[in-house]
Amino acid sequence: MRAARLTASSTTPTGPGAAGGADPVVLVAHGSRDPRAAEATRALARAVSAARSGLSVWASWLDHTEPGPAEVLRTLAEAGHRSAVVVPLLLTAAYHRRVDIPAAVAAATAAGSTLTVRVTDVLGPADGTVAPALLAGLRRRLSEVTPGRFDALVLAAAGTRDARARGSVGRVADALGAEFGAPCRVSYASAAPPATGVAVARLRAAGARRVAVSAYFLAPGLFHDAVIESARAAGAVAVAAPLTDAPELAELVLHRVDESV
Repeated sequence: MRAARLTASSTTPTGPGAAGGADPVVLVAHGSRDPRAAEATRALARAVSAARSGLSVWASWLDHTEPGPAEVLRTLAEAGHRSAVVVPLLLTAAYHRRVDIPAAVAAATAAGSTLTVRVTDVLGPADGTVAPALLAGLRRRLSEVTPGRFDALVLAAAGTRDARARGSVGRVADALGAEFGAPCRVSYASAAPPATGVAVARLRAAGARRVAVSAYFLAPGLFHDAVIESARAAGAVAVAAPLTDAPELAELVLHRVDESV
């Protein structure tokens, strides 16, 4: 387990009641044993802080990496902040958004803290709407790896057993396909079919000659590695990198913060 890193990405001490500054922002990632995932979250925290001068941005994780969100929120309360904004770094509103994050907020306030915590929507489709910034980030990552044109796409996601969450992934795939004027199919690295290699193979069998894969991931890790391997084995021409600290993702985080006011 890594040691806790209770350091904000902005050195400016902001917070309501202190100097009339903005509420500190706590990013909450899923967490992974792969150290690349934690570094991607820290990089996004730095990007969000850089995109809005003076904003205090903290990274936290639900599992595998410290600090957890409850610890960060308690630290903010002890520092004199009266309110904070929690942004779930999740692409679907499944179990972690419905259960784990509310539990972390409750744990932070159980000891009588008066900290008011606002929890934003996830970064995936909110109320059925795919954020333009999310699509722009996916376009960016595709443009970085795609060698020329492609005639079909696969949107590769981590996977979930939650049918509503899978529906939101499907909406992103539909929107991404419309952006490029090409069919876009969903695939999953776990929990639900089809696997990415299967989705690529089906598109090729249906006549697509050049199939590219868009990575619906916030950070690198074993799931994205598996997507790369299966996609290439099935003949995909390119596999995009995860969104990590793309400028559009930082913009989306700030949009979620602003929506929560």
